[in-house]
Amino acid sequence: MQIIECDAAYFNPRDVLECGQIFRFIPFKEGYKVFSADKACYVHTQKDRTLIECEDGDYFYNFFDLGRDYAAIIEKAKSFDVPLLTRGATLGAGLRLLNQSAEEMIYSFIISQNNNIPRIKGIIERICEKLGEEREFMGEKYHAFPSSAALAAQGAPFYKQLGAGYRDNYLAATSARIAAEGIEMLYPLPTPQLKKQLTTYTGIGPKVADCISLFGFGRRESFPVDTWIEKLYREDFGGTLKDRNKINAYFCNLFGEDAGYMQQYLFYAKRENM
Repeated sequence: MQIIECDAAYFNPRDVLECGQIFRFIPFKEGYKVFSADKACYVHTQKDRTLIECEDGDYFYNFFDLGRDYAAIIEKAKSFDVPLLTRGATLGAGLRLLNQSAEEMIYSFIISQNNNIPRIKGIIERICEKLGEEREFMGEKYHAFPSSAALAAQGAPFYKQLGAGYRDNYLAATSARIAAEGIEMLYPLPTPQLKKQLTTYTGIGPKVADCISLFGFGRRESFPVDTWIEKLYREDFGGTLKDRNKINAYFCNLFGEDAGYMQQYLFYAKRENM
């Protein structure tokens, strides 16, 4: 077992895990067990240090984005002189953007649309239990996220039975396409083209494409727009635009290459009523 330590001031497990960017985690002892692809870790905080216990330190060092200077990102957020953003960056200093499996994010965010987090987590967990390889971590069994081939081997009724609702056809069609084509051709695309290409997959619209780009492909210039972002756009930025695509363009132009970080700080501040 490997143990990675980092400054808890810039890594609050609760804030990182419960902000909507990841769905495969459970409370465990003093912290959480986190599952990504076919790997698992235990993350918790002791005094001023956050500890990650795992069997693949390189994977989780990258997964939790530990090589990045978040103090500098926080200062950049404050430089925009937007009160809500400054509060979010200050009080949410422990937030981090995760580097997750792109394929896992494609399916996870297809499931996420028009859904609540407990239900999303339940659907994903049931899919993993049925189709994912069984593994063990810290004396307990868990299931890896299944491959696209394993997902594609099932039809829409399988996903309907597991609670996916109308997303059953999305999962069946997109997994069949990815199993046949792979997604390697997506990685080198510039972000606007990546987003456009993602929306050609069944069940992926602009907001879901932005989430996949941000959390699965590491495109930190992406800025997902949901109801919370629409609300703060009107109330805290005095915005009058109604179209989400135009609101997205407004924030991307405003925040540039760091838009994804700013989205998380703004979302955190608004959700926590700061």
